Amino acid sequence: MTEAVTARAPGGAQAVRRALDVLHCFHDNGPDLSASDLARRLELSVSTAHRLARTLLGAGFLEQDPRTARYRLGPAVTELGRLSYHQRGLHLAAPELADLAERTGATADLALRSGPHAVIVAGGSVTPKVGLRRPLHSTALGKVLLAWARPGEGGPESLPPLPAFTDRTIVEPAALEAELVRVRAEAYALNDGESAHGVRTLAVPVLDGAGYARFALAVRATPSLITAERTEWLLTEARSCARALEVLLLSPAERRPPAR
Repeated sequence: MTEAVTARAPGGAQAVRRALDVLHCFHDNGPDLSASDLARRLELSVSTAHRLARTLLGAGFLEQDPRTARYRLGPAVTELGRLSYHQRGLHLAAPELADLAERTGATADLALRSGPHAVIVAGGSVTPKVGLRRPLHSTALGKVLLAWARPGEGGPESLPPLPAFTDRTIVEPAALEAELVRVRAEAYALNDGESAHGVRTLAVPVLDGAGYARFALAVRATPSLITAERTEWLLTEARSCARALEVLLLSPAERRPPAR
């Protein structure tokens, strides 16, 4: 967010927005960032970026390497992240995802929506070296979260321009809308090399009682494992796991009625 844009916001809101923008700079799980790096990413002056970073440092939301003076996320973020993880019951999902991965031989992931991204919150892709955010338009997880979007989350029209990651990536809003019609009709999403060549993913929704996707559940592997012949079996396994997660992650009042 540029200084020209944030200058139109009230003082308090502007400061909060800028501080949040600083924290969002660390989403890509890249190397530590200097004040100059932050200033460049946010289109702020270095002095403003430095002041924001020092404020977040004092509150524990950033920490600074004493040798390089570069910043990384701090202990307060870790604490809040762990609290949110347990408050959502996501620690209960890990055994179910591990069991699904063992049965299928695929990587099993669970994601929720954050703006134009699917954020993986549990599963085999949650590693220290891999970022957790995935674009909605080019992933099976994202297509599920778009197809069963909750009120206020927005559909394809709410997304920024759709970048291409491979020659198979959907980059036209109309084509994405047509794909979501197919996803809803078939009750699953497919990513066949749209994010990266040689990767195929199937995803299904974890639905609440109102029919909205609280989470998306995916199995990811190579095309040699996720074949046309195995797709229906893999979907059956994924849907069984999704139903179990509905019980684990949603309160009784939020859940769908039991399947008959």
